[in-house]
Amino acid sequence: MKFRTEGLIIKEQNIGEQDKLVFALTKSNGVIKAFVRGAKNIKNQKCASTSLLSYSRLTIYKGRDSYIIGDAQTIRIFSKLRSDVKKMCLAQYFCELALTICPREQKAEPFLSLILNSLYLLGEEKRSAELIKPCFEMRLASMAGYMPDLRMCRECGEYCPDTMYFLPKLGMLECAACHVKNGEIAVELNPSTLTALRHTVYADDDKLFSFSLSEQGLEVLNQASESYLKYRFEKDFKTLTLYKMIS
Repeated sequence: MKFRTEGLIIKEQNIGEQDKLVFALTKSNGVIKAFVRGAKNIKNQKCASTSLLSYSRLTIYKGRDSYIIGDAQTIRIFSKLRSDVKKMCLAQYFCELALTICPREQKAEPFLSLILNSLYLLGEEKRSAELIKPCFEMRLASMAGYMPDLRMCRECGEYCPDTMYFLPKLGMLECAACHVKNGEIAVELNPSTLTALRHTVYADDDKLFSFSLSEQGLEVLNQASESYLKYRFEKDFKTLTLYKMIS
């Protein structure tokens, strides 16, 4: 069976001297694993269009057990990310998250749009990396069915006290009056960081990155989003560790 779709290459592995195996987040089929014959030959048009962070139109053949990319035409290559080590590490982290979280064998256009928008904003410096990252983390998890409950304190229903605690393990909030320290991670939020965290989950797609927060507030927001993903997916993301080392 042959089909055409658009997709972003989120991982690549060399296979032999000329071929490679890629993972692509596609509009029509979610994350797929596909072989690309001759893709390591720089004279082959598929060399650039199936490289990491290339967004391309793909002609894909589906076999019994695998996919093969027969043709690929580049739509966009995020070259500005490749020339900046810190941005490239963050982009690779986004790709690792997509590989872990995004659906397989089903339509995934909203997921693809989210990562493409995030990479564009990062590459063009339309927003800071410290703002893009928690927005991407929390929205991606929410879209995949892991939306935290950020409406109110889980105990008393308080909506916006002076201090609220985000409990990453539970994905819930507790106000200062109800919170009891028990050794579990709890991220302290003031009204501004609470509003920002809610925004990453509940805002309309076209408003996701449209807010501002102090540098200290962004640090807290990143702590909350990182902790939440670590608990939800029970995984330490290697690319995140590298990004934080470089940062």
